[in-house]
Amino acid sequence: MPPAPGPAEACEDCLRTGGQWVHLRRCLSCDHVGCCDSSPHRHATAHATATQHPVVASAEPREHWAWCYPDRALLLPRS
Repeated sequence: MPPAPGPAEACEDCLRTGGQWVHLRRCLSCDHVGCCDSSPHRHATAHATATQHPVVASAEPREHWAWCYPDRALLLPRS
């Protein structure tokens, strides 16, 4: 798993549309920041589907994990 990205401050798409988010996810292919699937608009998943960028990482402070959409797999750092 690549190094954990720094914390993000906002969902790029929610800012554009006036939406709200619960948690943030960062695309590991292009660094796009979108909101999680608990958020009303699920922008991280929409981005992954539209771009075929397969892996997002949590962009929340102190969270160190990623999610692979095609494999439906949680990726954790080695301990």
